[in-house]
Amino acid sequence: MKNILIFYASYGGGHLNAAKSIHEYISNHYENNSIELIDCMKYVNKAVEKLTTATYREAAKKAPWVWGKIYSNSQTGPLAHLSTRSNKIMAIKLLKLLREKKPDLIISTHPFSSQMCSYLKRKGKITAKIATIMTDFAPHDQWLVGSDFTDYFFVANDKMKDYLVQKNIADKKVFVTGIPLSSRFLQKYDRKEILDNYHLKEGKQNILFFGGGEFGLGKNRTFDIFNSLIKSSKDRQIIAIAGKNEKMKTKFDEIVKTNHASGRVRVLSFTNQIPELMSISDLVVTKPGGMTTTESLASKLPMIIINPIPGQEEENAEFLESKGVGIWIKKDDNISKILNHLFSNPNTLNEMKNQTTLLGNPNSTKDICEILFNTKKST
Repeated sequence: MKNILIFYASYGGGHLNAAKSIHEYISNHYENNSIELIDCMKYVNKAVEKLTTATYREAAKKAPWVWGKIYSNSQTGPLAHLSTRSNKIMAIKLLKLLREKKPDLIISTHPFSSQMCSYLKRKGKITAKIATIMTDFAPHDQWLVGSDFTDYFFVANDKMKDYLVQKNIADKKVFVTGIPLSSRFLQKYDRKEILDNYHLKEGKQNILFFGGGEFGLGKNRTFDIFNSLIKSSKDRQIIAIAGKNEKMKTKFDEIVKTNHASGRVRVLSFTNQIPELMSISDLVVTKPGGMTTTESLASKLPMIIINPIPGQEEENAEFLESKGVGIWIKKDDNISKILNHLFSNPNTLNEMKNQTTLLGNPNSTKDICEILFNTKKST
């Protein structure tokens, strides 16, 4: 029996979703383990957690360039040292939990918890194995603080592994598995049933459009892209997800009405049917968050990338475009020209789809857990 703690932090949903996927797989495939899922920042200081998560959301939504600056400066320099120092201080609070739970294995999907635990291990306060799961497609040095005392690093691609090895992290500690993925993306779905549920026709290409949810507020660029997509896709069906952003849904509905496109465009609020919708789609339009990107690749969906938050999402966008699985519509690009070029060359989408099979790993969660439990069969 192992005592396992999985730490995440509430800066975007990707860290939590990755943690949930690992928790689900271990619970379903490895018996007689004690396993808990914990928001490390909320545990060590609720006030700090509330302030920092609110700051992240507001910066990403209203002043993304500010977040980009923070992201860049936290790589090296004074801000990096301040972040590392504050995590050492908060680690003392986390130690109380670790002494109570006595974990054999700590799995972290956020750099803050990795830093806190590796600091405590360096000080001889804990002896647990530490596994860090990096939830983006480009590395950041905050993930690597305390790397000498981290036993496993799980990364999304070979380029990230090369970077870690260049930073003097032992090759044997770094595993290219992909980002953990919910088992729902491995299920087979009844295509006709899903199309019928959303009043969509068979025999047409389907485009899944993510408006950005809470980060879509005030994004006029999003509305311009949505409008251009409707105009350039008259033979295609579009499913647009506005999330919990009611202003965005209202604006989407207005654009659909203006274009007389209600017969081929569906606008949805929050939905938990993303695996099902991806299973019937041929293309996804989205911000390049680590989790949405992972889900799209596992579903073999080429991407049109819009509105990346400066920092990790822009790095994700650059990586995806360089690998031929995504087209990034930048600020000054001619939207209609890009879309018309894409849709007038059907081979382009096919080539992008083929590239997703090389980059995506639908078995990422399974691979991570098998390595951690030493049950992975050699190939």
